[in-house]
Amino acid sequence: MDKALSLQDQFAPSLVCFGCGPSNPQGLQIKSYVRGDQVIARFTPQSHHQAYEGMVNGGIIGALLDCHMNWTAAWHLMEKLGLEVPPCTVTARYEVVFEAPTPADAELQLVAWVHESSERRADIRATIGIDESITATGDGTFVSVKPGHPAYHRW
Repeated sequence: MDKALSLQDQFAPSLVCFGCGPSNPQGLQIKSYVRGDQVIARFTPQSHHQAYEGMVNGGIIGALLDCHMNWTAAWHLMEKLGLEVPPCTVTARYEVVFEAPTPADAELQLVAWVHESSERRADIRATIGIDESITATGDGTFVSVKPGHPAYHRW
């Protein structure tokens, strides 16, 4: 694995996902990097990501957490199973808790880690915030899919 490249750029350069697809110029372009047992990302909101003046839209926060947690799960399952590429994973469920308004004028920091996992499933937890201030938390379950699923090898 090339740690200089984001997980998305390394394993899914043609992905068109709104949140994390490198090939979607209108998307959020999340870039997730492995740092020890965590996966981190940084995101700078633009003015069209606001819910109201100066604050990030909750849907954007949800998309950031969903995609970042999904890549954390895919990376973890790849490592756990000794694969050369991550399995195709999809969101089975996720929850976002808004702890405080998220300012739109600063770089956001996302941190995700594995809470629990099995052969095909990973439960992920994540935070989003600015510096040491957490503005939202995420908790989700992500599963690897098999042939026949619409997401199978869509990366």
